[in-house]
Order: sequence, then C-alpha cells, then structure tokens
Amino acid sequence: MRWLPDAVTLAAASVRTVPPESTQQALGYPSLFLLVLIGALVPVVPTGALVSTAAVVAFHQTAPLSMLLVFVTASLAAFLGDAALYWLGRRGLNSRNGSRWLEAIRSRAPEERLEQAQGKLADHGVAVLVLSRLVPAGRIPVMLACLLAEWPLRRFSRGNLPACLAWALTYQVIGILGGSLFPEPWEGVAAAVALTVLVSAAPSAMRRLRGAGR
Repeated sequence: MRWLPDAVTLAAASVRTVPPESTQQALGYPSLFLLVLIGALVPVVPTGALVSTAAVVAFHQTAPLSMLLVFVTASLAAFLGDAALYWLGRRGLNSRNGSRWLEAIRSRAPEERLEQAQGKLADHGVAVLVLSRLVPAGRIPVMLACLLAEWPLRRFSRGNLPACLAWALTYQVIGILGGSLFPEPWEGVAAAVALTVLVSAAPSAMRRLRGAGR
C-alpha cells in the first residue's frame, strides 16, 4: 500500500492544475470568436455546434456573465465574418477577373437555391437575411442574391445584424437545453451537438422526402 500516498498526492496535484474559470474564460472566448469568424468566412466549420458547446460550458460555470459573454462573442464574430465575406464578394463582383472569394460563394449556392433566394429577397427584403441565418445552408445563397442585387455593405449589414443575433441566441438555447438535462458538462456537450446535428439535417431531409414523394 506504499503507492497509496503517492496516488493521493498525484490526484491532488492534478486537481490543483485544473485551470480556474477565469483562465478558461480567457482562453475560451477568444477561441470561440476566432472559430466562429473563420466559420463565417469558410463555411465548413460547424459554428452552430461551437456556440452550443460554449453555452453548455457557460451553463455549468458560476460566473454570472458567462452566458451573456458567449452570446456577445458568437454574434459579434458571426456579424464581422459575414461582413468581411460580403465585402470580399463585392470586390470580386466589381473586378474584371472576379476573385476566389466570389467563386467560393458561387460554388456553395446551387442555381435552384439561388433563384429561390432571389425571389424571396425581392418579395421580403431584409427579413430574408434573418431566416437565411437560421436555415442550414441558407446563408450563402441569400448573401449571393444580395451581391447580385448590388446591395451596398451598409444595407446588408443592417439586415445581417439581427440575423446574427437570432442565430447566436438559437444555438445558445440549444446548448442551454443540453446543459440543463445532464449534470456533467461533457454529457451536455454531447446532447447539444446531437441537437445541433438534428437541426442542421432536418431541412435537407425534408427536401429529400418531398423529392421522393414527387
């Protein structure tokens, strides 16, 4: 049993080495900001799952402003990322040779989805931006429709601000639901990611079912 004091000492040392909440927040919020910003520019990062995961962690923390900081960080990063991507798209649209950013936007907006976005944009205007942020894979076609309609960046940003706020709030609520169902943070993270995947996959599944029915 000589190993028992050593094991206790090692366990105590490992507990002491766990970073406090202040350290976790100092590292977590900048990481969340950068990842959501990159995800807005390069739409392959699962930003919704990132926000839900951060909300789960914040839900289990004692700091009173954790949830608010997650909301502000995620919505600000999404807004700035969208604005940067739209600005780059406008530069490519006004250039003779185009740009790789504009081509990347076009490649992620199928012709059918683009036509639908243009029709909805013509009928409903800025309100379509809010829905496009909440519908999986709906952001890029609507952004391209705004580019082709030659919306200035200021007009796009006015409509995109409430869209980013609604998007951050939606995925944060998903994270809160996952965090409230389980006592351990990792269980809440798993539940939040599962809910996010279901929300993201639902529209495409519905389209496939409609296509099969036709």
